[in-house]
Amino acid sequence: MLLTLNQVLFIILTVAAVVAVAYLVMFLSQLRRTAREGERTLIKAQEALDGIKELEAKLNANLDQVGEIVAHSRKAVAGISDLSLFLTTRILKPSVRFWPLLIPLIRYGWQLAKKRKEKKNGK
Repeated sequence: MLLTLNQVLFIILTVAAVVAVAYLVMFLSQLRRTAREGERTLIKAQEALDGIKELEAKLNANLDQVGEIVAHSRKAVAGISDLSLFLTTRILKPSVRFWPLLIPLIRYGWQLAKKRKEKKNGK
């Protein structure tokens, strides 16, 4: 039984169509699996973004608190600056002229106190 040219071409085209349909089916099933995995990934990414939004809200609240702390620190430093200015201009500057007399007296008193302490501990 001999096949005609039309029959041979029909068999070749049928086999090619079956192979093409098989590859198309495999491609579509792989595409479906990829789409499912992409959907799962997007769900996880959405959850991660929600977590990041919560973290951002907490950080913003903490930054507001840090801003308040910095403002209070500035006030404290300004107060300390004013106090040091007062101490240097009102107390230390006028008393500087007495230091040459006070420092030797303080050293002498300190030495006497040490000697008394040594006598008490020694006896």
